[in-house]
Amino acid sequence: MKKLFALMMVSAFAVAIVACGGKKEAETTPEDTTAVAPAPDTTTVQDTTATAADTTAAQ
Repeated sequence: MKKLFALMMVSAFAVAIVACGGKKEAETTPEDTTAVAPAPDTTTVQDTTATAADTTAAQ
């Protein structure tokens, strides 16, 4: 009787462990998020567009 009870307990534990294992999804870790380049700081961006020269002037 003790052996049967022990076998049932072991099988129940095995089923519980397998059921809770599940398939792992891709997890992001703090190391993974530091690999992404940070967004540029828009507060210090200077206007680098040049004014186009007037090309319609008569020659």
